[in-house]
Formats: sequence, structure tokens, C-alpha cells
Amino acid sequence: MGAVLAVVAAALNAAASVLQRKAAREEPAEREFSIGLLFDLVRQRSWLGGIGCVIVGFLVQAVALTLAGVAVVQPLLVAELPFTVLLAAWTFGARPGRQEWTAIAVLAAGLALVVVALAPHGGDPVGVPGWMWAIGSGVVALVVGGTVAAGRATHDAARAGWLGVGTGTAFGYVAVLVAAVGAIAQREGVTGVLTAWQTWAVIVVGPLSFFLLQTALQAGSLVASQPGFTLANPLLATAWGVVVYDEQVRGGAWYAMAAAGGAALLLGTFVLVRSPLLSDSGDSGDSGDSGDGGDGGEGNTGSDTGDGDDDRSAAAR
Repeated sequence: MGAVLAVVAAALNAAASVLQRKAAREEPAEREFSIGLLFDLVRQRSWLGGIGCVIVGFLVQAVALTLAGVAVVQPLLVAELPFTVLLAAWTFGARPGRQEWTAIAVLAAGLALVVVALAPHGGDPVGVPGWMWAIGSGVVALVVGGTVAAGRATHDAARAGWLGVGTGTAFGYVAVLVAAVGAIAQREGVTGVLTAWQTWAVIVVGPLSFFLLQTALQAGSLVASQPGFTLANPLLATAWGVVVYDEQVRGGAWYAMAAAGGAALLLGTFVLVRSPLLSDSGDSGDSGDSGDGGDGGEGNTGSDTGDGDDDRSAAAR
């Protein structure tokens, strides 16, 4: 059930991505890293609809993390990417072509290989000592801070890429905090949740991650930002689940199968993010290479060439 709910959460996140990206792309560049960006976005109905999907998706993911470990749930959230492409195509009248369907099949196979090979189970978020939390949280803070600093020092595709990695890392950390809160709730009830520092950390880190997401969505090309966000989130959460929460995975020859699945995930992600359905600027270079990418071949030659371009650009973090 935890795995099923993780896939449902991925679909809701994809819907949120389509709606939020449509709103964020209309904001001027000087709004980056500004609270004013959020004040502008809150007046747009598409953004508010995306927020609704974010909230429901977060709640579904929280339940999934309570039922299954982070090493199970977070890799399945990579399914958000193919859901985003398909939802964008359905919503905006485009047609996925051979590139999209092949990449989706590769992603699905990679997910299956990783989950089946590792078969993560067990783990104890409640029993993690304070010093381990401190070290792990410090590493996360350094990664997020470093990638944000790198993003602010660069422009265009490089900025979007760095912010994508930072956003994915931040959301991966939120997931491990939520998993801890869920475990505490099962053992200690409401009182334990209200007195756990992880609960209040979610309240602080969650909105900060959300703000970083809006900045990443507004910063530049989806082709640049999507790989970092898609891969950093499950990578951080899975590593945390195994190393910090002591979730058990199968070893030996199963590692080879997991490595093959990971390679498939990388390949599928980098192929899929170059789909014309996700390209919102002319820098993807492949928006006009074939007719079976739907109507993505015409509208991607400029930044504001028409409604079709705006619609296809709505596709995600």
C-alpha cells in the first residue's frame, strides 16, 4: 500500500508541476529569490490549483512514508516525470512520440529493477541518535547551501540546473523528516508528534523547500532543472534510509541488478527531460526534430511565441 500511495503522490506532484510552472514562467527574472515572487503567484488561479495538488500529494506521501520506508517510497516518486509529460500532453493537446514512450518504458523498468533488487525493509527512524541527525542534517545543509550559492552565481541553464539539485535535496530531507514524524506518531501518538523536533523542522524546512522550488521553476529551462530535482530527491532519501535509518537491503548479486536499474533511471530521465513537451525555450535543441513529438516542434523557438509554448512549458520541476 505504501508503494501504491507513492505512485499516487507522484501523479499529484505532476499535476502540481504543470500548474505551477505555467504560473512561474510568466514572472520576470528580477523576481528570483524574492518573496514578491510568491505574492505575484498567489494571485494566479493555476498556481493556486497547483498548491492544492501539492498539499494533497504531500499528505498522501506522508502516509506512504509511514507505511513503507523512505528507501521504498522516494525512488517511486521518480514516476512524477513521466506523469508530468503525459499530463502536459493530455492537457495541452500535444502527442507523446517515440522518444517519450521509450523513455517512460526505460524509467518504469529502472524503477522496478531498483525496488525489486534492493527490497528495502525495516529501519528505525525513532532510534537514530542525536549526533547522527546532526551530522546528516549538516551535510544536507551544506549541499543545499552550496547549490543555491552556485545557482546565484550563474545564469540561465546553469542556474536552473544548480537550483534543481538543491530543490531535490531539500525535498528529500523533508521526506526523511516526515518518515520520522510518522514513526513517532505510531509509537507515541499525538503527544509524541507535538514534542518531536522533527515535526517543527518539517514546518520550517518544508516552506523553505517550497520557496526554493518556485525559484527553480522560474529560473530557466526545464531541461536544465528537471534532472537535478528528479534524481537528487530519491538519492538523498534512499541514502538516508539505508545509512541513517538502518533500512536493510539485499546485497551480493542484487547490487548489480540495482545498478542496472539506476542506470536505466538516469538514462530515462535525461532522455525524457529533452522531450519537446517539457521544453519551454529554444535551448533544448530538439523541439523540431520529429513530427511524433506532437505540436512541440513549432512553439519552442522563442520564449513567448504563443499559447502553445506557454502550455508546454507548464510541465514541472
